[in-house]
Amino acid sequence: MAERQAVDVDALVEGVRAGSRAYVARAITLVESSRSDHQELAQRLLVRLLPDEAHAQSVRVGVSGAPGVGKSTFIDAFGMTLVERGHRVAVLAVDPSSSRGGGSILGDKTRMERLATSPDAFVRPSPSAGVLGGVARATRETIVVMEAAGYDVVLVETVGVGQSEVAVAGMVDTFLLLTMARTGDQLQGIKKGILELVDVLAVNKADGDHVPAARMAARELSGALRMMQPRDPGWTVPVLTCSAVTGEGLQGVWQRIVDHREHLSRLGLLAGRRSDQQVDWAWTMFRERALDRLARDPRVRALRPSLEADVRAGRLTATLAAQQLLDAAWPGSP
Repeated sequence: MAERQAVDVDALVEGVRAGSRAYVARAITLVESSRSDHQELAQRLLVRLLPDEAHAQSVRVGVSGAPGVGKSTFIDAFGMTLVERGHRVAVLAVDPSSSRGGGSILGDKTRMERLATSPDAFVRPSPSAGVLGGVARATRETIVVMEAAGYDVVLVETVGVGQSEVAVAGMVDTFLLLTMARTGDQLQGIKKGILELVDVLAVNKADGDHVPAARMAARELSGALRMMQPRDPGWTVPVLTCSAVTGEGLQGVWQRIVDHREHLSRLGLLAGRRSDQQVDWAWTMFRERALDRLARDPRVRALRPSLEADVRAGRLTATLAAQQLLDAAWPGSP
């Protein structure tokens, strides 16, 4: 069995590096699987795919925005603009709610019809892992697969569920926030804290009669951003207007993303950001797996029902309950 598995990994590595869509899909399915034997094979695959110059040359962009700003339409139009410029584009999604709704953020890909049918693009709906940690892990590792397959632009879409923006910002080079002109305060609808993650901001739906309102919104948002500390030293967050329907402004959005990447490279921050992200992710995985292993410990499982009952009844504080669980798992430890 071990020998057959080794051959399978070899075939996957070769197929992914050759850019075979079938092998890329198989590799992603393996990465997304929660089965322990699949995870072991997935890690062997990823180690083989990691040392690749393609990873250093790729552009990773997070795309976020509240419902209604036209995110899917934007990604479809923006992605096709990049394909027409000679890029190969991968679109991934981080949506921990997808399994609860029985579908995914990208559904059956009909919301990105042009990209989904382009031979130079690969659209992958969110894995139905159900929790942000599982979805984020699969998405991070899928980025490795896509870059090894020759996709030089990776767009990671987030629906803004829970901490999904923070998770996505922790796996990309540039974080793009989409918004639209609103009546009243332009900051309405933008979650508190998300502006601290933003590298490029675009006001979408700047077409027809909406152009003046979009330009006014861009000016107001630009003023608000000037009051904030930029995420990267020396970088002023650009605020642009664009239309996914007419295509107006999409080239400008891409140029600002390229400018931001060049800014990071010039200051020597790009490689550092990526390596820091990997180290942070290693610790995140350690904490998640340590907690999972602790929860499965027979001593902890035996004690859990009575402790939960005591906490519910107010006979025990949550802190003391946690300490008793730790003492049960590691007796005698400080």
